[in-house]
Amino acid sequence: MTQRAVIARMQAQQDIQETVTYYLNEAGQEVALGFIEALEKAYGHVSLHPATGSPRYAHELRLPGLRAWPLTRFPYTVFYTDESDHIDVWRVLHRQRHIPAWLGLPEGP
Repeated sequence: MTQRAVIARMQAQQDIQETVTYYLNEAGQEVALGFIEALEKAYGHVSLHPATGSPRYAHELRLPGLRAWPLTRFPYTVFYTDESDHIDVWRVLHRQRHIPAWLGLPEGP
């Protein structure tokens, strides 16, 4: 299996920066670095096995191809699509968020 590049959209990059800043301020450097490590592990997984992410939100929001992969040890999920030459990361969101609203999309029917 070939590993593909993982490219985070601007909004995903902002999600990540806000989360790292939060962990630095509230829990310290070790926890912030742990979040980054968990994110890198998730990116590595989806770059090799993109089809293993859950299509739940693709069905709920009628967004064919949208998948979600949870981080280990942290309550965050990577939302992405599998493109022909890369993995397109849309958002990295806390699991307790109202996901359709945070993805910036209208709710399904």
